[in-house]
Amino acid sequence: MVQVGNYNKLKVVKEVDFGFYLDGDGTEILLPKRFVPAGLKVDDELEVFIYHDNDGRLTATTQKPLGVVGDIVMMKVRTVTHQGAFLDWGLMKDIFVPISQQEVRMKEGQSHLVMIYIDEQTGRAAATAKFSKHISNHDLTIKVNDPVDLLVYQKTDLGYKVIINNKHMGLLHFNEVFQDLEEGQQLKGFIKTIRPDNKIDVVPGQRGFKKVEDSESKILRLLKENNNYLPYNDKSDPEAIYSFFEMSKKTFKMTLGTLYKQQKINITQTGFTLNEED
Repeated sequence: MVQVGNYNKLKVVKEVDFGFYLDGDGTEILLPKRFVPAGLKVDDELEVFIYHDNDGRLTATTQKPLGVVGDIVMMKVRTVTHQGAFLDWGLMKDIFVPISQQEVRMKEGQSHLVMIYIDEQTGRAAATAKFSKHISNHDLTIKVNDPVDLLVYQKTDLGYKVIINNKHMGLLHFNEVFQDLEEGQQLKGFIKTIRPDNKIDVVPGQRGFKKVEDSESKILRLLKENNNYLPYNDKSDPEAIYSFFEMSKKTFKMTLGTLYKQQKINITQTGFTLNEED
């Protein structure tokens, strides 16, 4: 079954002057010539994104949209009509947000967080800004320490509300991040705590020693790029550490400790140096 608004792996069944036709479960779906990769031939299989063109016909493309059905993404308004707004989907065709699916009336040039869905009446992919009913912490699909995808939703007095895996709502506390985040910004993180009321605290980056292992090679590379010396230590300002190393002070200190035990660095009063053997 071909999934509209998503990626599908389809077989090439026919070549024509204006592109190739792909087998969509008995329906031939056109891949226009401008999207045909070099060397494509009949009987090949190709991963394509499927959507409806302006005439309502299923169309394939090798372009990458900003999101697929079920994703919540930030999109910019291209045009506005009496019926709704058309948003830049990253494809040649824009995606439509009916007026009934707008929280506030959208205006050209604005950007909005929207969820991509399939309209039941038309079968076409559309977008809605009224997606809060799809975000729930009632039945959780994650657990503590799970790696997750985070989407910044709103800034609060405590930190940033984030949407977790397009399903749940969590909080990223200010003391866990050392940079300003923007609504719609995407980042990787993990689940720090889940409270009895199912409220979730998240942390950016990767969990535990994997995070330290990733940062070891980064610190060693930065040392070599800066004449084997860096003027940072456990007394350095957390924001200065984050700005230079793109890691929290806690991760920085853990990593330095690991590298020191491995005798890869020497720690001085003003910073640290690369061991001459390295």
